[in-house]
Amino acid sequence: MDRESMTDIRQLFPSDDGNAERRNVMLGLFEQLLKGTDALKDPDAVYLKGSKDRSGSFYRDILKTSSVPAQGMKMEEVGDKLLHLLHAHPYHTKYFLTNILPMASIPGIAGMLAAFMVNGNNLWDVYGPAGAEAEVNVIAMMSRVAGYDPLVSGGYTTWGGQGAIFTGLRMAIAKFAPEAKRRGVPDNLYAFCSEAAHYSLYKSMEATGLGSDRLVRVRTLPDSSMDTADLRRKLEQVIHKGGIPVYIVATTSTTDAMGIDDVSSVRETAQSVAAAHGLQRPHIHADSALGGFFAFFNDYDFEANPLAFSAPVLEALGAIRSRMIHLSLADSLCFDFQKLGQTPYTTSLFLVKNAQDLNLVDLEPEETPYVGHRGYGQYHTGYTLECSRMASSISIYSALLAFGADGYRRLLAQFVEVNLAFRAELALRAPELVVVNPANPGIITLFRIYPKDVPGFWEEVAGGCTLDQIRRTNEMNERLFEALGEGRDRMFFGDTKKHLVVKTKDGNQTALYASKLFVISPYTQVEHVGEIVTYLKQVAAAVIAEYEAHSMKEGLVPLET
Repeated sequence: MDRESMTDIRQLFPSDDGNAERRNVMLGLFEQLLKGTDALKDPDAVYLKGSKDRSGSFYRDILKTSSVPAQGMKMEEVGDKLLHLLHAHPYHTKYFLTNILPMASIPGIAGMLAAFMVNGNNLWDVYGPAGAEAEVNVIAMMSRVAGYDPLVSGGYTTWGGQGAIFTGLRMAIAKFAPEAKRRGVPDNLYAFCSEAAHYSLYKSMEATGLGSDRLVRVRTLPDSSMDTADLRRKLEQVIHKGGIPVYIVATTSTTDAMGIDDVSSVRETAQSVAAAHGLQRPHIHADSALGGFFAFFNDYDFEANPLAFSAPVLEALGAIRSRMIHLSLADSLCFDFQKLGQTPYTTSLFLVKNAQDLNLVDLEPEETPYVGHRGYGQYHTGYTLECSRMASSISIYSALLAFGADGYRRLLAQFVEVNLAFRAELALRAPELVVVNPANPGIITLFRIYPKDVPGFWEEVAGGCTLDQIRRTNEMNERLFEALGEGRDRMFFGDTKKHLVVKTKDGNQTALYASKLFVISPYTQVEHVGEIVTYLKQVAAAVIAEYEAHSMKEGLVPLET
């Protein structure tokens, strides 16, 4: 496109008549971006090609020099600028092994592209009928997967697991304090979650005005699931002090260890305590943003095993299903499709078991004068925190149609199989890298190294270590984080500074640090595990040697066990 054609600003928009000339301009730009991205790929690395030193004053230098051009660039030049942004960007090769950052699938991208073509606002079906129709479809689809009745349940797409947790809390407050929307939130309402829960609830407690001091953290068991005996104790403690438990987040599963809370036990505990004190049961939200996709196995025939999974994989999937089968007991839940659903950011689905609960946080028709309830049918989303909403439901719909239940089952089973192979290889060849979430089958392995003469993982869990011993081990593992980070362009691992909060021998408590292998790329196969373990073993050996040399130099006395 030359400068002269730019005098007609309409040239920057898709056509209104479907003409081939404008379509070819768009296809040319898409091809430039696709070819340019492909040229940057290296299947034996993690970063796209190109170099950028993002340390030091990198971002400040951008602030000093970046400004809007007086004259618009040619689209080919804009394409070049966009491709330059991608230089040295992480990419999902077989060595991408960190956290919940999946590759956006082709159907997910296609669905997002379809949404962009009409740019509908999912605030209202008159403004965005395509997104509304897709949203109703995915609500029905995923309600059935979760075990909800799609004719009774409801929901909407939102900005992530955080958005789902926040809406769940808003509904919980409204159930116990209907006047809170107008008069403010009472100061005696409390929420509960496990020590391993995502930090989203902290933000929600702050945003609703309850405050994080009214968030009660419940102990976790060695498998990172909520200790419901401790939940019972803490519910009782709050009630005896005049507080009212209104909200419990059951994490299904945690983002570090893939611990899965037992929703059935959580619900039974909450129900019995509430009944004993003449209170209504707290609203239970299953934070299933990550693990909820394993609900695709809830109706899988494990005996017939039509997809021919191996016995170890089938056993692991069965263990996960034994917890996921209870998802339908939650009052609300969520699916982050930008996680294991393989769609672009941000594509999250919030579901509520009883759609009538959404009325608790809805606006009155007169409060929304230019949308209100005047849609094509019963579709109405005045209860969403957002006003403008992108039609991300179209991307979710596209992925669900393309993958189908079996497609998701195959992909998740592959991730599980790779994780099992990694643990077996680690135990055989690198026992110095101790798996610290052995009770959690799934797609995540946390591992930890220990200084000499310091008790190991099981002693830590049993409370047999001093705070100083655990601190020294944590320091060593933090150095492992740094060493792996220095080579993340080769293999990209994750880490956490909050795996299990344990009691210490000297009366304190602290969290354990651990590195993380998160199987998330469809290109990571079992045959790659040997190389991954070899690399880890080399990095760990260097860290251990460096730490021991430093200890000798500093004259540290070996810790007593």
